Amino acid sequence: MEVVLRLLALLVVLLCGAGLRASGVLNADRTDRLNAATYYVALPALIFVSTYDRAIGDVLSPALVGGLLLVLFTTAAVAWLVHRDRDSRGRRSVAVVQSYHSNLGYLGLPLVAATFDAEVTAIASVILGVVTLTQLPLSVLVLSTLNGADASLGDELRGLARNPVLVTLIAGLATGSIGVTVPGTVATGLDLVGSLALPLALLCVGASLEVDLPAIDFGATGSVIALKIVCMPALAWLVFAALSVDTATITAVVVMFGTPTAVSTYVFAAELGGDEEFASLNVFATTLVSIVTLFLLITLVT
Repeated sequence: MEVVLRLLALLVVLLCGAGLRASGVLNADRTDRLNAATYYVALPALIFVSTYDRAIGDVLSPALVGGLLLVLFTTAAVAWLVHRDRDSRGRRSVAVVQSYHSNLGYLGLPLVAATFDAEVTAIASVILGVVTLTQLPLSVLVLSTLNGADASLGDELRGLARNPVLVTLIAGLATGSIGVTVPGTVATGLDLVGSLALPLALLCVGASLEVDLPAIDFGATGSVIALKIVCMPALAWLVFAALSVDTATITAVVVMFGTPTAVSTYVFAAELGGDEEFASLNVFATTLVSIVTLFLLITLVT
């Protein structure tokens, strides 16, 4: 019952974001500011308090990295095959990317932190870092290659070096590995700020959701939903069970990969020649359906 109530609360906040956008309260400028507060303040605070008291060897292992990459690239390869006959390159490229590109930062990590203990949250923070380093350049490569768009992969990689999520993850793990003591008042303050990550992120996601019902391609969108929030977490469960990792790792991996398509994929599609309406629809659809599938996943792993 607690999980149901938590996910219903997430849905309410998500819908509030959509309603505030529709009413004009969350206009483009205010949404950008809210995004900035989430991305540069709340989310880094959550990552740091989740990792500052843990040595890197406690949460990062070859099995974790190898398993994450296997799940990501296998899902991408399957998506490439499933969507190979889409009616346009713009739609095909978006379908492939949105079948594996997870909303790890704005939904995955905050949801894990709100639902599970500190150990699972620390592992989820590492998952966020490892997968972000991989899925972002992969998505840029897929979109630019299929659409013939002019994109600099080097610029994207340099941007990753300044990514606040990755910078904070490295800082937190370094602090834990070296054994630096963080004052209790500082940790408490950061924990309070980090607790705002989930509601702020949900408002941002809700304010970004748009859908044009007459334009729905049920076959294409259904395939994206199936691959992203059903097949991907199922594959993750199988891979990490075969690797015989601990329960905390399986929990973090399955829930993180069970998140919907990231809102950022719509931005990439718009910049790199993808089908923007299709991208927006898929973000909306995977986010809505994931409320149910995440409930099932969380129930199964707990």
